[in-house]
Amino acid sequence: MGSAPSDSRADRADDVLALARLAAKPRAVRAILGWLTRRAGGVVVALIGTDGSVLATAPDGPASDHGHGDGHRHHHGPAAHGGAATERALAAAATAVVDLHRRGTPSAVLAGGETGAAGPLHLVALGLEGAPGEAPYLAVVGPTGTPRQLSVVLADAARTLALCWRLEQVELHRRRVELAEGHSREAVLHLLMVGSVPAAQRIAGALGSELPPLNRVYVIECPGSRRREIARCITRATRGRTWIVPCPVRPNHLIALVSTEADAESNHRPDPTRWPDATPPGDVTRPTDAPGGRGADGAGAAEPGAPDAPLDRLIIQHIPGCRVGVSAPVALRETPVGYEQAFHALAVARGAPEGCASFGRHTDVSALSTPEGRLWAAEFLAPCLRYEPPRRADPGPQELLGTLGSWLSFGGAASRHLKIHRNTLAARVRQLDELLGRDVSRRLADQSAAWLALQLHAGAHWQLPAGRPGPSTLDTVLTTPAAAVWAKAQLLPLEQSKVTAGPETVGAWLRADARLPATAASLGISLPGTRKRLARAEEALGRSLLRAPSAKYELWLAMRALRRV
Repeated sequence: MGSAPSDSRADRADDVLALARLAAKPRAVRAILGWLTRRAGGVVVALIGTDGSVLATAPDGPASDHGHGDGHRHHHGPAAHGGAATERALAAAATAVVDLHRRGTPSAVLAGGETGAAGPLHLVALGLEGAPGEAPYLAVVGPTGTPRQLSVVLADAARTLALCWRLEQVELHRRRVELAEGHSREAVLHLLMVGSVPAAQRIAGALGSELPPLNRVYVIECPGSRRREIARCITRATRGRTWIVPCPVRPNHLIALVSTEADAESNHRPDPTRWPDATPPGDVTRPTDAPGGRGADGAGAAEPGAPDAPLDRLIIQHIPGCRVGVSAPVALRETPVGYEQAFHALAVARGAPEGCASFGRHTDVSALSTPEGRLWAAEFLAPCLRYEPPRRADPGPQELLGTLGSWLSFGGAASRHLKIHRNTLAARVRQLDELLGRDVSRRLADQSAAWLALQLHAGAHWQLPAGRPGPSTLDTVLTTPAAAVWAKAQLLPLEQSKVTAGPETVGAWLRADARLPATAASLGISLPGTRKRLARAEEALGRSLLRAPSAKYELWLAMRALRRV
């Protein structure tokens, strides 16, 4: 048996202090229930909802803080750890709570014979004056001979439990709202990435926000535990004119669409309160006169600590160890392009002393978006676009194209991006192989062709005109003078760099379907040596190669246009 609660004021004060200490702990409700089990020698201690559901029970093992230093003995009967006796006691308590709530009775003590429980059943409602909702009941099934003064302990515990319960419910509600908003923001980003701009704008409007028509995309690499902190800081720095989403694919990435107006203002507005730990106004050093407050390479030239430094520098200063890639200004419909630009800039930022970089080189495929190129893309994607799923639950053409784009961008991680099982992803990729008559799951040549077709298809009408002379081929698209100029521009930074055998290494890597072991074997060098060469090629190109989204598709197409693969 547990020791009887003392009538003395000193012991009651000890109880109140113990409850106060427990209330400050994480998961305070369970901690207090565990303390009650030990304090009163109860067989079962639980919180029961007014519908009879068991909301919380005492933890199985002893709590870290027993809450008493006065020599009380702590007993745990076998039923306190589960079993048939506990189930019977909880069932009896649930039935009694439903009846008490129906009659509007705030508390009661029922004999064991009335309920079938092992001992007297003590029930106390945790109602707070003015508190919304229906408060649960504290239920204690005590062994026979429970001291009469147990009611004093329960009354004190009930008041503390009521507050802790309300706090935990508020925190739970806050987390649910935050999770729902996060999923909604992620949905908006996903819609932008697949080109559904009107739908994205509608959801953003329902959330009380507007999507700026022109943005810079930021991809921030940081410790996952600090993404929320960085998001708050960016929101404060831009005065809320940004759309921030934790990356659904990479747990250490944060994606932000920052209004170009807010980005420009953040470069010039000397407001030390807009970012935590900013340098006082007397220590401000003005940025250079470069447009937008950025240097020629896209990085600002403000001194460290300046509150009017570019936003990417502010992030680095506030969270050391972060890396930030920034895109060129892009319209909402070009968000996928902006994301890839920012991701490629992030590859450069990893090796930059300042930890941030902006995408400053024009490398899009507009040079290939000729009438002939668009016709080829329509022919390439036609089997998928004309596909009619046999069942309503099966993915349709647009969903398959979305899967194809995600697979090409993220590989196996596309399952996290699309929120589908990896087996479902594998089945869809196999289906795409069959529909397109290509091996987009393994061959880089087919992946590059599919990537280009998706780029040229975006925003274009896919139907083929009647009376067309004949089918187009990828080589037809890549043999135009404009394609040759585009291809040389892709490879020029690598050819002008001092990377050892840079073009040869990248060419061998592309011919090996971007597989490192096969590349190393063809070059006759070690695997780490191959990886180092490609990492240096990344720096020279200013593009990501080894991490998705990779520039391997553009490079393969460029080398194909120049007849090097």
